Order: sequence, then C-alpha cells, then structure tokens
Amino acid sequence: MVDAVVSALLDQLLSIIRQQVEPDIRLVMGVENEVTNLETNLQAVRAVLVDAEKRQLREEEVRRWLDELKDVSYEIDDALDEWSTAILKSNIERQEKGVQNSRSITKKKVCLSFLFPCFPYSQVSQLGYRLDIAHKIKTLNGRLDDIAIRKDRYNFNTTTRAINELERPRTTSIVDVSKVLGRDKEKENLISKLLCASGEEKDLLVIISIVGKGGIGKTTLAQLVYNNNEVKAHFDKRIWVCVSDPFDEAKIAKTIIEQLSGKEPKLVDLEALLQTLIESISNKKVLLVLDDVWTYDHHKWEPLKQALQLYGGSGSRILLTTRKKEVALRMGEPDHLTELEKLSEEECWLLFSQVAFSRKDKLKEKE
Repeated sequence: MVDAVVSALLDQLLSIIRQQVEPDIRLVMGVENEVTNLETNLQAVRAVLVDAEKRQLREEEVRRWLDELKDVSYEIDDALDEWSTAILKSNIERQEKGVQNSRSITKKKVCLSFLFPCFPYSQVSQLGYRLDIAHKIKTLNGRLDDIAIRKDRYNFNTTTRAINELERPRTTSIVDVSKVLGRDKEKENLISKLLCASGEEKDLLVIISIVGKGGIGKTTLAQLVYNNNEVKAHFDKRIWVCVSDPFDEAKIAKTIIEQLSGKEPKLVDLEALLQTLIESISNKKVLLVLDDVWTYDHHKWEPLKQALQLYGGSGSRILLTTRKKEVALRMGEPDHLTELEKLSEEECWLLFSQVAFSRKDKLKEKE
C-alpha cells in the first residue's frame, strides 16, 4: 500500500514541476531546493519498500517506520494537491486578465470561488497562499528527511525495480449485481450523463469522473453503469481499461484495440497504435472506461482523448475513476464529477449482514 502512495507522489511531483514554467505560478524563492530534496527522499525510501513491507509482519519497529512514512506521505499528498490547485488557479486568472467587462469578470470570479471553495478568491493573497504551501512543503520534507535517514537502521535490502512497476490488482468490467448494495442515486445520475440525448452535449465527447477514497466503491459503481442494459444498447462499442500506475499510453491503446478487434496488436509505436485505434472507432459511438487513473499529467492522455474526440461517433463518452479530485478536474469537467461518500449506516448494516449470513450459510454447507 505504501509503495503505491509513494509512487503516486513522485508522479504528481514530476507533473507539478513540469507545469512550473511561468514565473507567476512558481512558489517562493528557495522552494526549488526543497522540492529537489523531497524527490530525493521519496526515491530513497521507495528503494527499500519491497523489503520493508515483507518485514513489517514480524518486526514491530519496521511496521512503525512504515506507518510514520504512510502518515507523512498522505500529508505531502495534500500539500501537493494545494500546490497543483494554485497552479490551476493561476492559469485561470491569467486567462481573465484580458477581459474588460466588469460584469464578466465578477461572474468568472464567482465561478472560480465555486470551483475552489477552500481557497477564498478575495481573501487570500497569492503571496500569502504560496508562502503557506512553501512552509508546509519545507516542514513535511524535514519529517521525511528524518524517516529516510532512519531507514538505514534496519539494513533493508534495496531494489532497483521501480515501485510503480509492481503489480496492482487488475480490475475487469464483470460484477455480481446481486451482491452490490447502495449507490442507486449515483448510478442513475451517471447513466443519465452517459445517455444524454438532448442539449449541447448530445453530440460531444463528454468525460465523466468518479472520485473517492480507495475501497469506497468507485470501480463497482463503474461496473454497474458499464453493464446496465440501457448503456449496452446505447453504445456501439464499450471498452474497459484498468489503467493504474504508470499511465502507459501505448499499453492502453493496445488494450483498446485488442478489445475492439479480438486480437492483440503486434505494434509497439504509439503513432501506429493510434492510427489502428482510430480505424477501429471511426464513426462508432464509444464508451471508454478508464479505471484507477493516478497520473496528474493530462498531456499523457491527450492523444487518446483527441482520437475519440475527432474520430469517434457523436455522443461518445469517457468514464474514469480516480482517488484524486485534481486528476478528475484536469481530465474532465467539474459538472461531470461524482464524488463518492461513505455508505449510510443502513447500507453498511445491510452489507455487513449480507457478508455475515453468507459466511454462516457456507459453514452450514460444510457441516
């Protein structure tokens, strides 16, 4: 679990660094060094995580070290989210500079406050906000630095294999509907967005996102929608891709082509794969599900998006699931984002009862 978090942090950090190209979206002087140290520390602890996670079951000190690393990693994740949001805000603000009409400006600022309610547009100065983020990064990096130093006490075996290459559980579109409880409202809302038959979006490519913590039911909800009879009848082609980390454009393109043609493509070049993909989806109304998306770099998925946008049939849809709201905002639109909350107490009790009685029945069968 920790390896996935650290790997995602490195991916997010790299994405943010790439975006820091304009002077007005940088943080404050000196933070560049902190970012470099942060990346170095993350790489250092990542190299020993395979051994650490094996040993945590029998060594309490190692388990405590991993717990501490996990806690600070989540806090770093939050800080990087704030930084990434600041960049997004700056990009929007730069676009507003040329607008002269005061009514238009006021309207856009209201929209901005709606998109980012945590950061009051009129109350927090850019400099003060960036100083706050910079201070958080410096403090968290100090804690991570201490954790990275203490790893040497445990004589971990290091590995050169990148953590993001480790196998994650692969998902499929198959779901046992009889064992799913709750999410009826969210399911109907998503189906409605997918089947949208009127309005401006009827003929456009629409990107719809499901956001929520790990294990909260994002994939299950996507499976329910994907297998809905109305959805099946509405689209010419449906494709399910488990993305995970890293976001490999060529691998995703291969998966799409294989599902459409029934044959694994022998091509390796991304350009050649995209051309084959375009031929496969040309003028077809497509539903593409991208499950478990982690990357913050929206440039990585632009070729796939443009292929569907330019060559897919009108009314095609992309449905993605992700743990990070920032990922959803970069890839899609706020209006098409569904955030999953915890199940209600009643739904949790029903789920518990279902599992408990199922186990009881199995025990009776064995007797």
